[in-house]
Order: sequence, then C-alpha cells, then structure tokens
Amino acid sequence: MRHESGRAVLRQAFRRLEHEVPGKVARILRSLRHPDSRWVRIPAGILLIFGGIFSILPFLGLWMLPLGLLLIAYDVPILQKPVGRFTLWAVHKWASFRQRYFPERPQG
Repeated sequence: MRHESGRAVLRQAFRRLEHEVPGKVARILRSLRHPDSRWVRIPAGILLIFGGIFSILPFLGLWMLPLGLLLIAYDVPILQKPVGRFTLWAVHKWASFRQRYFPERPQG
C-alpha cells in the first residue's frame, strides 16, 4: 500500500476528474485549483455543499455536495485524503459505467 500525502491524492483526483468532464468544465476546475482562486474556490465550495444538502429542489442536486467538498478540501488538509479517495473511486465508477453502457463508437 502506498502512503501518499492528502495533497497528492487530491491532485490525482482533480486530474482524473478533469479527464472525464467536458473541456470547458475541466478548464474551470483547473483555474479553481490555482492558489489565487482561493477567494472564489471557498465560497463556491460552500454554496455547492448547501445546494447538495437541499437537493430536493429541482435545480439543485446531490451532485453538488461532492463537488463542493472537493473544492473545500483543496484548502482544508484534513479533508484532502478522504475526499480525494472518494473522488477517485467515484470517477472510476463513472468511467466504468460510461464504458459499459455508452461505449465509444469508432469514427468514420
């Protein structure tokens, strides 16, 4: 078993997530990881967490909670490893689901 720091696990989780989402979303996530984006990242994370808690409302969804935790974890060291591991697990499950039920079709 490898012993990685929480920051390394979180970086790996962000990279894998960025690989799975559309290009524009990946660019936004990359920009939010920049140190100068802390003042955007923290409020956005808090708003996403609250939106996830109130996921019974139509435009809010449970998807907001893990994304908010992911953004907050970037600045809260105790959350980095567990949130990073959960994100890696979730991205792996999503990629497996997508590959199984929506396989890429060859172009041409």
